[in-house]
Amino acid sequence: MKKAVKEFFRKYRDILLLNKSIAVSGIISFVIGMIFTESYAGFAGPESSIENSIYTLVVGYASYLPIFAYLFYRDNKDRYVDPYSSTINSHKLIRDIRKLFAAFSVSEAVFIVTKTYIHFHQLELGYLEPYQAYFVAELIAWIVYFVSMNSILKAVKMYWVGENSRRLSDPS
Repeated sequence: MKKAVKEFFRKYRDILLLNKSIAVSGIISFVIGMIFTESYAGFAGPESSIENSIYTLVVGYASYLPIFAYLFYRDNKDRYVDPYSSTINSHKLIRDIRKLFAAFSVSEAVFIVTKTYIHFHQLELGYLEPYQAYFVAELIAWIVYFVSMNSILKAVKMYWVGENSRRLSDPS
């Protein structure tokens, strides 16, 4: 059993690292957003639902993107450097940046629409406190985001899964 678990983690290492980076940056962004939405609601009042939703979205992205970029870089910097010459393989780097950009663009659009719609309507209904409405919206949007991101990265063949998972999508 232990060997099978190790094999699984070795085989899917890159995908797991990407999802870890997304999750960690998302959790930090979530906490910041929850504090912000509650503070803004106290400052602006309950009639500011759409402003609260939009400003919270901006604050969330302002915290999420730099944290994700740092974690992704830290986990993947060795993927693009030739171990013999210590030079960066710019072709592989640019190819992966394009794939990530495509996946992020679609997934983020889906996330924004899902989160803003649910957050706004929860605030308008008034059944939940602002932080609770944010929690519900964020949780649902993150589930949709993870499914979307991983599906797109699989479709564009971002990661090659096999014996040496540190290789890029090209097994060659």
